[in-house]
Amino acid sequence: MCKDSDYIEAKSLLSQLIECPSLSREEAGTAQIIQSFLEQKGIKPQQFLHNIWAVNAHFDPKKPNILLNSHHDTVKANDSWTFHPWEATEKEGKLIGLGSNDAGASLVCLIQTFCSFYDKKDLPFNIVLAATAEEEISGKNGIEALLQSPSFPTIDWAIVGEPTDCQMAIAEKGLMVIDAIAHGIAGHAARNEGVNAIYVAMQDIQKIANLSFKKVSPVLGPVKTTVTIIQGGKQHNVIPDTCEFTIDCRVNECYRLEEILEILQKELSSELKPRSIRLQSSKMEENHVVCQAAKALGIELFGSPTLSDQALLKCPSVKIGPGHSGRSHTADEFIYLDEIKQGIQIYQDLLSETIVQYQHKTL
Repeated sequence: MCKDSDYIEAKSLLSQLIECPSLSREEAGTAQIIQSFLEQKGIKPQQFLHNIWAVNAHFDPKKPNILLNSHHDTVKANDSWTFHPWEATEKEGKLIGLGSNDAGASLVCLIQTFCSFYDKKDLPFNIVLAATAEEEISGKNGIEALLQSPSFPTIDWAIVGEPTDCQMAIAEKGLMVIDAIAHGIAGHAARNEGVNAIYVAMQDIQKIANLSFKKVSPVLGPVKTTVTIIQGGKQHNVIPDTCEFTIDCRVNECYRLEEILEILQKELSSELKPRSIRLQSSKMEENHVVCQAAKALGIELFGSPTLSDQALLKCPSVKIGPGHSGRSHTADEFIYLDEIKQGIQIYQDLLSETIVQYQHKTL
């Protein structure tokens, strides 16, 4: 069972993080809190931008490096909060506050787990902890920048902390947002002149609605493309010559984002401009040691439709953590106190069982 002292420390740290506003790009305060916590535990963390990281005491450059990663930035609080978003309010077995569920609980549980393994000798791998910034905006000064830092170790595989009800996501859909422009010819609405760009856009939108992609993932299902924003026309009596719309593309691991863009460009007449092709899909093979460890512990494996920093990692990764994804970004966000205990226990058990799986591989 999770030690009472581990739970008390994790809960206290989470409360401090909640009460220090840490919107994306504004995480200096929470970075300092995390750094101070680790230093009080006798650990010497390093900082790069607003990212805090550390390695285990007996780091061996000859061993593989596994990453324990979660983020300490938050989204903005919406107007529907009835509690103060930057106060850690304990009520009815819950800890309420902005970032408590996404992903403060996962972060503090991973930190506590790192601390419990920090001094262990003869580990089959090194453990690298990273509390990173800008996850909520997929920013370039978060995990992506840290991975490019010369002093940061090369990572072999990773555990990413996000609310998954302590189930393990072994795959995650990638994301590509496309700004589309349908082109027409301006004319007077009262006359049979011009080409209506709205009608051109409607034809393309109908194609998107009917479009199916051949490769369906057994874990993540099909690729999903959805038109989410549209804007066209400025005057009631003018045939619009442009109509702009936005396509949200959720891509399984069977495709690269570039492939989906190419398919859409062939199918549609509108001009397509992707905002980014950085956020690729990911998948961990089920024969990997961490997946075998999860199976041995009875942890359910699944494919996640939501995005995390997995998309920016250049190594195999899984996503697992306490809390429920549906609470993220909602008013009066909370984590159950028992979920904090569960998160610490799951992470500690997962690392312990992964060590066993490594030992089996070397026999």
